[in-house]
Amino acid sequence: MTSMMLKEAVSATECVALQLASDTERHVELGRTLRDTPFSTALTVARGSSDHAANYCAYLIMARLGRVVASLPMSLLTLNKSPLQTRDTLTIAISQSGQSPDVVEPIRYFREGGATTIALVNEIDSPLAHAAEWAMPLHAGREQSVAATKSFITSLVAGARLVAHWQNDPELLAGLQALPDALREASRADWSAAIEVLAPAKNIMVVGRGISFPIALEAALKFKETSALQAEAFSGAEIKHGPMALIEDGYPLLIFATRGPTQASLLQLAREMRERGARVLLAAPADVAERDLTLPTAATPDLDPIVAVQAFYVMAAKLAAARGMDPDRPRHLSKVTKTS
Repeated sequence: MTSMMLKEAVSATECVALQLASDTERHVELGRTLRDTPFSTALTVARGSSDHAANYCAYLIMARLGRVVASLPMSLLTLNKSPLQTRDTLTIAISQSGQSPDVVEPIRYFREGGATTIALVNEIDSPLAHAAEWAMPLHAGREQSVAATKSFITSLVAGARLVAHWQNDPELLAGLQALPDALREASRADWSAAIEVLAPAKNIMVVGRGISFPIALEAALKFKETSALQAEAFSGAEIKHGPMALIEDGYPLLIFATRGPTQASLLQLAREMRERGARVLLAAPADVAERDLTLPTAATPDLDPIVAVQAFYVMAAKLAAARGMDPDRPRHLSKVTKTS
């Protein structure tokens, strides 16, 4: 029986196509506003998978626009009631439901203080959408599986779209338009080799670096959520600072070596971990001979994480079934989580 998680992950292609065909003038207007507005501070506000999408958006902003972006610890406002300075601040929230108080309250606080506030949100008639100055719909449609897939992918696309219009970059904008075809191809990637290794596994380390690190974070969360597999995500630059002690014969590592300046170091890490006895699952593009899993690619390397996570989701849904789990109904979890 095909899980709802798998169906929704595959449907991300149509959701992304819909998003890219919608709200174009509003995105152009937002990009123009961002170019014309000076910011001394830029923040993201999100939880769970949405926070991983926020990390990706923040990386693009820092790499392409040179603005330092930090993730806001929401408890500073919701619990500590700290008097944070809001002037000349850009605050970006990402959420599927737009209902969690600890995401809504900071956006409301910063907007009332004069900040530029943006909500990338699936439920456009939600408290978060109403709280933000700019509410930009994800167009993922209703998501029934507890495990977020299509809403995560559309969140990544929305973040990249925001950056593309802010930067007014024709290459990135064109790359976004080519994403539906790339996602369709990614959903057909054969990652069965990973299922053979991970079906009996008890733990796994998921590794990325730079622009691929948010995908490692998301993959580790999905392993825990849908397969009850203890998973930790690390940057490839951090492995030798302590996590190396976990490596023993047969210890599984999934390494996302997407294209870009961090790829060479991740390929070298894969070689070193194999020498130490780890069972490495190296996910890399087709031109990397030592890969174990083929990573699909997008029109530009900055969009590669979006198609990479599509290939991962299809595997993760099948892995859950192989481990006797129902990915649509993880233990102790519900679709909407409200924290303060």
